[in-house]
Amino acid sequence: MEPLGTFEIIIRVLYQLSSVWIALLLLFALSIAFKRRLGLYGKLFDSPIGMIGFGLVMFWVFVGIFGALDMIITHDPLSQVSGMKNKVPGTPLAGAEEGEYAWYLLGGDNLARDVFSRVIKGAWIVVQIAPLATLFAFMVGITLGLPAGYYGGRLDTFLSFLANLILAFPVILLFYLLVTPEIVATGLPTMMAIVLFMFPIIFLGVLLNSRYRTQPSFRTPLLIGVLGFALWLYLALISENGYLVRSIPGLPSVLDPFDIPGGILVVFVSVVFVNSPTVFRIVRGLAMDIKTRDYVAAAQTRGEGPWYIMLWEILPNARGPLIVDFCLRIGYTTILLGTLGFFGLGLPPESPDWGSTINEGRKLLSIYLHPALPPALALLSLVLGLNLLADGLREESLKD
Repeated sequence: MEPLGTFEIIIRVLYQLSSVWIALLLLFALSIAFKRRLGLYGKLFDSPIGMIGFGLVMFWVFVGIFGALDMIITHDPLSQVSGMKNKVPGTPLAGAEEGEYAWYLLGGDNLARDVFSRVIKGAWIVVQIAPLATLFAFMVGITLGLPAGYYGGRLDTFLSFLANLILAFPVILLFYLLVTPEIVATGLPTMMAIVLFMFPIIFLGVLLNSRYRTQPSFRTPLLIGVLGFALWLYLALISENGYLVRSIPGLPSVLDPFDIPGGILVVFVSVVFVNSPTVFRIVRGLAMDIKTRDYVAAAQTRGEGPWYIMLWEILPNARGPLIVDFCLRIGYTTILLGTLGFFGLGLPPESPDWGSTINEGRKLLSIYLHPALPPALALLSLVLGLNLLADGLREESLKD
């Protein structure tokens, strides 16, 4: 077989991504058709910048999802094919078997693995970790920042001191300390996961209890159901092979359906730990400002409890800045994940995450551009999309 030309490579890559284009088209069509009923999300489609950013972000989200389902990749991202080391884009496989994709669309890396498939699989790693880690960081920051800003006093002083203490460490140094094998062997990341993963449960419990405090017949079964499911999910997250921490039994294997790989758990916990203090400071500042508003005074006059006021009066009115920061923080987290992978920290060396792929490709960058360039452009486009999306949300939230 002959090598593919540039135009043929582009056409074949676009064809491999056909499921992504269809999903994007359906999403945009439905969103624009019903945008007046979708609140702030619908208003995003009135902003050209926001639409472009949203399109870039959702492109990589769909790439990650369909890539995880093996609907896009052309080869196993970890398999090595003899004779394909550092081959240029469009190189055909010698002796390709029937049913096997006959080309390396974006070439091969220094271990003869398909660069295209590794970029696609790497998107799934980013889509899994970055938004979820940011969401957990927000749960921690909101749960601690609201009472610190609302009550003030010694509680605010103590929590602010802890946040400033964490922020005093350089981010990369803190990551390096948390993900090194010697620290992981002590069980510290697991203990941190046990503490940090409790905050979403606390947040949900306080949120529902404060909202339905005057309806005990409805509140009690709701809390039992929601918190029971959340607690099971929590134990499944932190348990590994039926154990919580080393020899402490956790869940029976029947009730522990999944285990997070050790490398991903360490990176996840590290991202949550590093981002939480910054979110705490933002939420604290917003709470200190909003608690002086008239509608908060009206809620206090009605006899509403402090947590009701914090979660149902202050937090909704702080949603604009928090949504914008959430999008930006996902971008920061994506860059941090790439940086960790670039330095070979956290995830396994063979992982197809973009940072690791860029790191492996840079070793021969002066000779071969193709192994490092696609993941670098992927990382750039996703972070650019998140920044544009944040700008669009900021613009529309100010109008709102």
